[in-house]
Amino acid sequence: MAGCQPRDELHERLREAVRTGEGRGPEPSTAVVDSQSVKADATVAHASRGFDAAKRINGRKRHLLTDTLGLLLDVLVTPASTTDRDAARTLLPAAKKDFRHLARVWADGGYTGHLTDWSSQHLGLVLDIVRRSEDVRGFQILPRRWVVERSFAWFLRSRRLVRDYERRTDTSEAVIRWSMIALMDRRLAVRHDHPVPTAAS
Repeated sequence: MAGCQPRDELHERLREAVRTGEGRGPEPSTAVVDSQSVKADATVAHASRGFDAAKRINGRKRHLLTDTLGLLLDVLVTPASTTDRDAARTLLPAAKKDFRHLARVWADGGYTGHLTDWSSQHLGLVLDIVRRSEDVRGFQILPRRWVVERSFAWFLRSRRLVRDYERRTDTSEAVIRWSMIALMDRRLAVRHDHPVPTAAS
């Protein structure tokens, strides 16, 4: 963390504080990855936007890696046309470099294929695909995957993140990090104001 920018260092320290307060180690060993396509405002340049045919959205795609509490580990913003597998080849190596104990990542069916073997051979990561049951129609809560989906819902509470307004993708990533910083800060403040009683008390 010595090379972190002040913004990143604040984010890292808050996440460690929240994890420690939840009885977890400061560094995760498991994570969840997923993506979310959002519409882009007119201010977003054509070169950094794309069309997600599956979601029918013209804009950008947010690729999130979170821990099992839903706290942000890393984010990558790309044109919406970028596949989950292609983005993961950038996101996962960076995460493995920052989190040396990371050993398993849960993902949905969009990450199947050669990526699972590539992650195991090159990164030492087990990419565990959580599939939707074909027998169930409509909304379905999936093990592990719901964590990152809840994180996307948290971000959409921020008006600035309802769609992408930023000219640059790195600015979009910074806004997402700031949103998570605010969320973790509120969580720690509530814990400070209402501490969990211990057996001794």
